[in-house]
Amino acid sequence: MNKTKVKKQVMDAYGFRHACKIFDADKKIGDEDFDFVLETAHLSPSSFGFEPWSFVVLQDARIRELLVPYAWGATKQLPTASHFVILLAKKSVDMKHGSDYVRYMMKEIQQLPDDVADEKNEKYKHFQESDFDIADERTMFDWAGKQCYIALGNMMSAAAMIGIDSCPVEGFDRKLLEKVLADEGVLDRQKYGVAVMAGFGYRIKQPREKTRRSKADKIRTV
Repeated sequence: MNKTKVKKQVMDAYGFRHACKIFDADKKIGDEDFDFVLETAHLSPSSFGFEPWSFVVLQDARIRELLVPYAWGATKQLPTASHFVILLAKKSVDMKHGSDYVRYMMKEIQQLPDDVADEKNEKYKHFQESDFDIADERTMFDWAGKQCYIALGNMMSAAAMIGIDSCPVEGFDRKLLEKVLADEGVLDRQKYGVAVMAGFGYRIKQPREKTRRSKADKIRTV
């Protein structure tokens, strides 16, 4: 591996990436390229490996239009993005220790022996009840939502590596947005909530130069 070459490719991608507020609606991402982006979400790490997420690739223009009044941060991205992804976080019905979903993940997906699964579930219970004090529906959702941001970051970075623009979106009224998605059969509100959204496509104008605090102002080694 040529580390110098790889480092340059990565830093070039990070320099290229920006929060694209409006996309070129006439340019579409190829299926193979977007499958690559989705694969990075699929392979993303999560706490305990329990994957507390689901990814909805929303290509239906009619539903996108229905979301616009409740997504002030995506009024330009929803109509113009080649691909628009809604990252859903699982709720406590699935993510609480001992749930059917947690057992399914350990037994069927991770293929753990019964004794190892029992031990892992006890550690998970201690993590939720003591280490992170995940005591109610809201804290459980927020914790699961944080996992979604790992996948989101990987998707945006991977997209930038192959010249695809993106924009993360938190500007939305969650309750009203979720109602529309539920009414349209896209969301099961008993099990999922919207954590964050993102548009992907191609820019129509160059972004301004990046502004960041200095590394010395935010990084320290102790």
